Amino acid sequence: MEQVVGVRFKKAGKIYYFAPNELHLQINDGVIVETSRGMEYGYIVTIPAGERVSEDNGPLKPVVRKATVKDMVQLERNRERENSAFAICIEKIEKFKVPMKLLRTEYTFDRSKIVFFFTAEGRVDFRELVKALASVFHTRIELRQVGVRDEAKQVSGIGSCGRPLCCATYLGEFAPVSIKMAKEQNLSLNPTKISGVCGRLMCCLKHEEETYEELNRRLPNTGDYVTTDDGLKGEVSSVNVLRQLVKVLVEVNDEKELREYKVEQLKFRRRQHGRGRKNGEGDEKEMKELEKLERQEKKEGKSKLDD
Repeated sequence: MEQVVGVRFKKAGKIYYFAPNELHLQINDGVIVETSRGMEYGYIVTIPAGERVSEDNGPLKPVVRKATVKDMVQLERNRERENSAFAICIEKIEKFKVPMKLLRTEYTFDRSKIVFFFTAEGRVDFRELVKALASVFHTRIELRQVGVRDEAKQVSGIGSCGRPLCCATYLGEFAPVSIKMAKEQNLSLNPTKISGVCGRLMCCLKHEEETYEELNRRLPNTGDYVTTDDGLKGEVSSVNVLRQLVKVLVEVNDEKELREYKVEQLKFRRRQHGRGRKNGEGDEKEMKELEKLERQEKKEGKSKLDD
Protein backbone atom coordinates (compact mmCIF):
# COMPACT_ATOMS: atom_id res chain seq x y z
CA MET A 1 0.00 0.00 0.00
CA GLU A 2 1.42 3.40 -0.92
CA GLN A 3 0.44 7.03 -1.40
CA VAL A 4 0.19 8.26 -4.99
CA VAL A 5 0.43 11.46 -7.02
CA GLY A 6 -1.14 11.99 -10.44
CA VAL A 7 1.16 13.30 -13.17
CA ARG A 8 0.23 14.64 -16.58
CA PHE A 9 2.81 15.14 -19.33
CA LYS A 10 0.79 17.31 -21.69
CA LYS A 11 -2.32 19.44 -21.58
CA ALA A 12 -5.47 17.27 -21.59
CA GLY A 13 -3.25 14.19 -21.52
CA LYS A 14 -3.80 10.97 -19.62
CA ILE A 15 -2.97 11.00 -15.89
CA TYR A 16 -0.33 8.55 -14.69
CA TYR A 17 0.28 7.69 -11.05
CA PHE A 18 3.62 7.57 -9.24
CA ALA A 19 4.86 7.14 -5.69
CA PRO A 20 5.95 10.51 -4.20
CA ASN A 21 9.14 8.94 -2.81
CA GLU A 22 8.93 10.95 0.44
CA LEU A 23 9.07 14.22 -1.52
CA HIS A 24 6.88 17.14 -0.47
CA LEU A 25 4.85 17.69 -3.63
CA GLN A 26 2.04 20.11 -4.45
CA ILE A 27 -0.37 20.60 -7.34
CA ASN A 28 1.35 22.15 -10.42
CA ASP A 29 4.83 21.13 -9.23
CA GLY A 30 7.10 20.02 -12.05
CA VAL A 31 8.61 16.54 -11.56
CA ILE A 32 10.98 14.20 -13.33
CA VAL A 33 9.73 10.61 -13.58
CA GLU A 34 10.80 7.44 -15.35
CA THR A 35 8.36 6.02 -17.88
CA SER A 36 8.43 3.29 -20.52
CA ARG A 37 9.68 5.95 -22.95
CA GLY A 38 12.49 7.12 -20.69
CA MET A 39 12.86 10.09 -18.35
CA GLU A 40 9.98 12.54 -18.69
CA TYR A 41 9.02 15.97 -17.36
CA GLY A 42 5.48 16.18 -16.00
CA TYR A 43 3.24 18.22 -13.73
CA ILE A 44 1.40 17.15 -10.58
CA VAL A 45 -2.31 17.50 -11.34
CA THR A 46 -3.84 15.50 -8.49
CA ILE A 47 -2.88 14.22 -5.05
CA PRO A 48 -5.72 11.94 -3.94
CA ALA A 49 -6.29 12.61 -0.22
CA GLY A 50 -5.73 9.39 1.68
CA GLU A 51 -6.10 7.33 -1.49
CA ARG A 52 -3.74 4.41 -1.82
CA VAL A 53 -2.96 1.91 -4.52
CA SER A 54 -2.79 -1.78 -3.70
CA GLU A 55 0.46 -3.58 -4.39
CA ASP A 56 -1.65 -6.15 -6.25
CA ASN A 57 -1.72 -3.63 -9.11
CA GLY A 58 2.06 -3.73 -9.24
CA PRO A 59 4.54 -1.40 -7.56
CA LEU A 60 4.39 2.23 -8.63
CA LYS A 61 7.50 3.85 -10.00
CA PRO A 62 8.75 6.64 -7.74
CA VAL A 63 9.07 10.29 -8.66
CA VAL A 64 12.78 10.73 -9.39
CA ARG A 65 12.95 14.35 -8.22
CA LYS A 66 11.26 17.71 -8.28
CA ALA A 67 12.04 19.65 -11.43
CA THR A 68 14.75 22.29 -11.21
CA VAL A 69 15.36 25.47 -13.18
CA LYS A 70 17.90 23.53 -15.23
CA ASP A 71 15.21 20.96 -16.08
CA MET A 72 12.85 23.72 -17.22
CA VAL A 73 15.55 25.16 -19.46
CA GLN A 74 16.09 21.72 -21.02
CA LEU A 75 12.33 21.38 -21.55
CA GLU A 76 12.28 24.67 -23.47
CA ARG A 77 15.27 23.57 -25.55
CA ASN A 78 13.45 20.34 -26.36
CA ARG A 79 10.48 22.36 -27.61
CA GLU A 80 12.79 24.31 -29.93
CA ARG A 81 14.36 21.07 -31.16
CA GLU A 82 10.88 19.66 -31.81
CA ASN A 83 10.06 22.57 -34.12
CA SER A 84 13.28 21.98 -36.04
CA ALA A 85 12.68 18.22 -36.19
CA PHE A 86 9.15 18.82 -37.51
CA ALA A 87 10.46 20.92 -40.41
CA ILE A 88 13.14 18.35 -41.26
CA CYS A 89 10.62 15.51 -41.19
CA ILE A 90 8.30 17.41 -43.56
CA GLU A 91 11.20 17.75 -46.01
CA LYS A 92 11.97 14.01 -45.80
CA ILE A 93 8.29 13.09 -46.26
CA GLU A 94 8.16 15.16 -49.45
CA LYS A 95 11.47 13.73 -50.64
CA PHE A 96 10.37 10.10 -50.24
CA LYS A 97 6.76 10.90 -51.27
CA VAL A 98 5.31 9.12 -48.24
CA PRO A 99 1.47 9.42 -48.17
CA MET A 100 1.15 10.71 -44.61
CA LYS A 101 0.25 13.91 -42.77
CA LEU A 102 2.65 14.89 -40.00
CA LEU A 103 0.87 16.31 -36.93
CA ARG A 104 3.48 16.86 -34.26
CA THR A 105 6.99 15.97 -33.13
CA GLU A 106 7.80 15.11 -29.54
CA TYR A 107 11.15 14.56 -27.80
CA THR A 108 11.38 12.57 -24.60
CA PHE A 109 12.82 14.74 -21.82
CA ASP A 110 16.23 13.03 -21.94
CA ARG A 111 16.22 13.23 -25.75
CA SER A 112 16.72 9.48 -26.04
CA LYS A 113 13.84 9.24 -28.50
CA ILE A 114 11.83 11.32 -30.98
CA VAL A 115 8.19 10.46 -31.70
CA PHE A 116 6.59 11.70 -34.93
CA PHE A 117 2.77 11.60 -34.84
CA PHE A 118 1.00 11.30 -38.18
CA THR A 119 -2.25 10.33 -39.87
CA ALA A 120 -2.61 8.37 -43.09
CA GLU A 121 -5.12 6.36 -45.06
CA GLY A 122 -4.31 2.75 -44.23
CA ARG A 123 -0.84 1.34 -43.63
CA VAL A 124 2.26 3.27 -44.68
CA ASP A 125 5.71 1.94 -45.61
CA PHE A 126 8.01 4.45 -43.91
CA ARG A 127 11.17 2.33 -43.54
CA GLU A 128 13.27 4.57 -45.80
CA LEU A 129 11.94 7.63 -44.00
CA VAL A 130 12.96 6.23 -40.60
CA LYS A 131 16.48 5.51 -41.87
CA ALA A 132 16.80 9.06 -43.20
CA LEU A 133 15.59 10.58 -39.94
CA ALA A 134 17.90 8.38 -37.85
CA SER A 135 20.89 9.51 -39.91
CA VAL A 136 20.00 13.14 -39.12
CA PHE A 137 19.09 12.94 -35.42
CA HIS A 138 21.24 9.98 -34.29
CA THR A 139 18.68 8.82 -31.75
CA ARG A 140 15.74 6.40 -31.55
CA ILE A 141 12.99 7.25 -34.03
CA GLU A 142 9.32 6.31 -33.69
CA LEU A 143 6.65 7.12 -36.26
CA ARG A 144 3.24 6.69 -34.61
CA GLN A 145 0.07 6.59 -36.67
CA VAL A 146 -2.97 8.02 -34.87
CA GLY A 147 -6.68 8.30 -35.68
CA VAL A 148 -8.79 11.31 -36.60
CA ARG A 149 -9.90 11.91 -32.99
CA ASP A 150 -6.25 12.08 -31.91
CA GLU A 151 -5.63 14.47 -34.81
CA ALA A 152 -8.36 16.80 -33.54
CA LYS A 153 -6.90 16.57 -30.03
CA GLN A 154 -3.45 17.54 -31.35
CA VAL A 155 -4.53 20.32 -33.70
CA SER A 156 -7.46 21.62 -31.59
CA GLY A 157 -10.12 23.96 -32.96
CA ILE A 158 -13.60 25.32 -32.23
CA GLY A 159 -16.59 23.00 -31.82
CA SER A 160 -20.14 23.60 -33.08
CA CYS A 161 -20.95 25.04 -29.61
CA GLY A 162 -18.46 27.87 -30.20
CA ARG A 163 -16.02 26.68 -27.53
CA PRO A 164 -12.54 25.08 -27.87
CA LEU A 165 -12.68 21.31 -28.41
CA CYS A 166 -13.24 19.27 -25.23
CA CYS A 167 -10.61 16.73 -26.27
CA ALA A 168 -7.93 19.42 -26.61
CA THR A 169 -8.75 21.32 -23.41
CA TYR A 170 -9.57 18.85 -20.63
CA LEU A 171 -10.49 15.32 -21.76
CA GLY A 172 -7.65 13.03 -20.73
CA GLU A 173 -9.12 9.99 -22.48
CA PHE A 174 -11.77 9.35 -25.12
CA ALA A 175 -14.98 7.87 -23.74
CA PRO A 176 -16.96 5.45 -25.96
CA VAL A 177 -19.81 7.27 -27.73
CA SER A 178 -22.79 5.56 -29.38
CA ILE A 179 -25.87 6.34 -31.46
CA LYS A 180 -27.96 5.25 -28.47
CA MET A 181 -26.79 8.35 -26.59
CA ALA A 182 -28.10 10.64 -29.33
CA LYS A 183 -31.43 8.80 -29.31
CA GLU A 184 -31.61 8.99 -25.53
CA GLN A 185 -31.17 12.78 -25.69
CA ASN A 186 -33.72 13.06 -28.51
CA LEU A 187 -31.21 14.74 -30.80
CA SER A 188 -31.34 14.94 -34.56
CA LEU A 189 -29.92 11.80 -36.12
CA ASN A 190 -28.39 13.82 -38.95
CA PRO A 191 -24.67 12.82 -38.92
CA THR A 192 -23.53 16.36 -39.71
CA LYS A 193 -25.28 17.70 -36.59
CA ILE A 194 -23.95 15.19 -34.05
CA SER A 195 -20.44 14.73 -35.44
CA GLY A 196 -17.43 16.68 -34.21
CA VAL A 197 -14.71 18.35 -36.29
CA CYS A 198 -12.96 14.95 -36.38
CA GLY A 199 -15.89 13.44 -38.26
CA ARG A 200 -16.75 11.03 -35.43
CA LEU A 201 -19.69 11.20 -33.01
CA MET A 202 -19.26 14.14 -30.63
CA CYS A 203 -17.60 13.33 -27.30
CA CYS A 204 -20.04 15.63 -25.49
CA LEU A 205 -22.86 13.16 -26.13
CA LYS A 206 -21.35 11.25 -23.22
CA HIS A 207 -21.36 14.21 -20.81
CA GLU A 208 -25.11 14.26 -20.06
CA GLU A 209 -25.92 10.64 -20.85
CA GLU A 210 -26.44 9.53 -17.25
CA THR A 211 -28.68 12.52 -16.51
CA TYR A 212 -30.84 11.88 -19.58
CA GLU A 213 -31.09 8.17 -18.75
CA GLU A 214 -32.41 9.01 -15.29
CA LEU A 215 -34.82 11.69 -16.55
CA ASN A 216 -36.13 9.47 -19.35
CA ARG A 217 -36.68 6.63 -16.92
CA ARG A 218 -39.32 8.76 -15.16
CA LEU A 219 -41.21 9.59 -18.37
CA PRO A 220 -43.63 7.65 -20.58
CA ASN A 221 -42.88 7.15 -24.25
CA THR A 222 -44.61 9.09 -26.99
CA GLY A 223 -47.65 6.98 -27.94
CA ASP A 224 -48.04 5.43 -24.48
CA TYR A 225 -51.43 5.59 -22.75
CA VAL A 226 -51.57 7.24 -19.33
CA THR A 227 -54.09 8.11 -16.62
CA THR A 228 -54.09 11.68 -15.31
CA ASP A 229 -54.70 12.83 -11.72
CA ASP A 230 -58.06 14.30 -12.80
CA GLY A 231 -59.31 10.89 -13.90
CA LEU A 232 -58.76 11.22 -17.65
CA LYS A 233 -57.11 8.66 -19.89
CA GLY A 234 -55.17 9.65 -22.95
CA GLU A 235 -52.27 9.13 -25.33
CA VAL A 236 -48.89 10.82 -24.85
CA SER A 237 -48.33 13.32 -27.65
CA SER A 238 -44.89 14.66 -26.64
CA VAL A 239 -42.59 15.01 -23.65
CA ASN A 240 -40.21 17.69 -22.39
CA VAL A 241 -37.36 15.74 -20.84
CA LEU A 242 -35.63 18.55 -18.97
CA ARG A 243 -38.81 20.13 -17.59
CA GLN A 244 -40.40 16.73 -16.95
CA LEU A 245 -43.63 17.80 -18.66
CA VAL A 246 -45.91 15.58 -20.74
CA LYS A 247 -48.50 16.61 -23.31
CA VAL A 248 -51.44 14.19 -23.34
CA LEU A 249 -54.24 13.94 -25.88
CA VAL A 250 -57.37 13.37 -23.78
CA GLU A 251 -61.07 13.19 -24.59
CA VAL A 252 -63.29 15.75 -22.81
CA ASN A 253 -67.02 15.94 -23.62
CA ASP A 254 -66.52 13.86 -26.78
CA GLU A 255 -63.81 16.23 -28.00
CA LYS A 256 -60.06 15.67 -28.27
CA GLU A 257 -58.04 18.09 -26.19
CA LEU A 258 -54.27 18.45 -25.72
CA ARG A 259 -53.30 19.08 -22.09
CA GLU A 260 -49.93 19.43 -20.40
CA TYR A 261 -49.15 17.64 -17.13
CA LYS A 262 -46.24 17.26 -14.78
CA VAL A 263 -44.98 13.69 -14.78
CA GLU A 264 -46.02 13.37 -11.10
CA GLN A 265 -49.65 13.90 -12.18
CA LEU A 266 -49.66 10.80 -14.39
CA LYS A 267 -49.98 7.08 -13.80
CA PHE A 268 -48.30 4.72 -16.27
CA ARG A 269 -46.05 1.70 -16.37
CA ARG A 270 -42.52 2.97 -15.83
CA ARG A 271 -39.80 1.75 -18.15
CA GLN A 272 -36.72 -0.04 -16.90
CA HIS A 273 -34.53 1.61 -19.51
CA GLY A 274 -34.23 5.05 -21.04
CA ARG A 275 -36.93 6.39 -23.29
CA GLY A 276 -34.94 7.09 -26.43
CA ARG A 277 -36.47 6.73 -29.88
CA LYS A 278 -38.46 3.87 -31.20
CA ASN A 279 -36.80 1.46 -33.60
CA GLY A 280 -37.10 2.54 -37.17
CA GLU A 281 -37.12 6.26 -36.42
CA GLY A 282 -34.81 8.44 -38.43
CA ASP A 283 -33.81 8.33 -42.09
CA GLU A 284 -32.35 4.97 -43.17
CA LYS A 285 -29.43 6.61 -44.99
CA GLU A 286 -28.60 8.73 -41.93
CA MET A 287 -28.71 5.69 -39.66
CA LYS A 288 -26.30 3.81 -41.91
CA GLU A 289 -23.88 6.74 -41.85
CA LEU A 290 -24.12 6.94 -38.04
CA GLU A 291 -23.55 3.20 -37.67
CA LYS A 292 -20.48 3.54 -39.90
CA LEU A 293 -19.12 6.32 -37.65
CA GLU A 294 -19.76 4.17 -34.59
CA ARG A 295 -17.86 1.22 -36.12
CA GLN A 296 -14.92 3.45 -37.10
CA GLU A 297 -14.74 4.86 -33.57
CA LYS A 298 -14.65 1.37 -32.03
CA LYS A 299 -11.99 0.30 -34.53
CA GLU A 300 -9.73 3.24 -33.65
CA GLY A 301 -10.11 2.50 -29.93
CA LYS A 302 -8.28 4.48 -27.27
CA SER A 303 -6.02 7.45 -27.85
CA LYS A 304 -2.49 6.58 -29.01
CA LEU A 305 -0.98 9.90 -28.00
CA ASP A 306 0.01 8.81 -24.49
CA ASP A 307 1.21 5.25 -25.16
